[in-house]
Amino acid sequence: MTRSTSPSRTGLRLMAVHAHPDDESSKGAATLARYQDEGVDVLVATMTGGERGDVLNPAMDRPEVWADLPRLRRLEMERAREILGVRQQFLGFTDSGLPAEGESLPEDCFAVQPLETASRPLVAAMRAFRPHVVVTYDENGGYPHPDHIKTHQVTMEAFNAAGDAARYPGTGEPWQPLKLYYTLAFSKAYFKAIYEAMTAAGLDSPHGEVLKELEGVEEKWGITSRVECAEWFPTRLRALLAHVTQVNPNGPERSCPLEIEQQAWPTEDYHLARSHVTTELPEDDLFAGVTPEA
Repeated sequence: MTRSTSPSRTGLRLMAVHAHPDDESSKGAATLARYQDEGVDVLVATMTGGERGDVLNPAMDRPEVWADLPRLRRLEMERAREILGVRQQFLGFTDSGLPAEGESLPEDCFAVQPLETASRPLVAAMRAFRPHVVVTYDENGGYPHPDHIKTHQVTMEAFNAAGDAARYPGTGEPWQPLKLYYTLAFSKAYFKAIYEAMTAAGLDSPHGEVLKELEGVEEKWGITSRVECAEWFPTRLRALLAHVTQVNPNGPERSCPLEIEQQAWPTEDYHLARSHVTTELPEDDLFAGVTPEA
């Protein structure tokens, strides 16, 4: 779907920093698609190639797929990027995998890199792209995958360092992003709203079991910013399904009909973690308080 570019968005730039291919499509993809359609320049920075990911789609769980997984994941990322209409850049690190309790991380992986080594490519990407807004995970990584946690750490480091000419010499002219957000893709309130909407429609909802698992779990970061983007949920779903090795199209996560989700929870949600501009909370726009000249 093609929309006219909004002059008010021209010149604005957003960078979303993710750990693996597919994370950009499962966490905030409708936001990226909406802003891109409105004229924002959007870049997805992907820290690793997802080489050690699992094959989560039963239809793709075949020896030849596992043998070719690094190449396939890059092809999937390119397809998702096309669907979202955004730019995308791999920052060159190797997926850490998800080791079992007591297992060591691979020696070559992203999660074990020194902070300055892991942050340097992202500082260079920020200085080259010059984003006004940066989106990433909280300190728990959204969920405790070592690459997600490391992605939070390097994004905070890069956000704080990119504007300081004395830091990371040789990575370009300094640029200070103005706002940094944590993506809050799956809150208890979200699961409750989807469960109640599906139940009211006479549908069985697996989200009731999720709510039971979340009982007593304290959510550290509250929602400060909600982006209305239900119109872009079909685009988000298409981008997610482009990651065919990573997504089971018949999995319980996709049991909620799109039109029910659009009505029950029409936003994607964020926590404003850092800001160098004045804004009033709650927000309905990640660029609140930002102008292209800022």
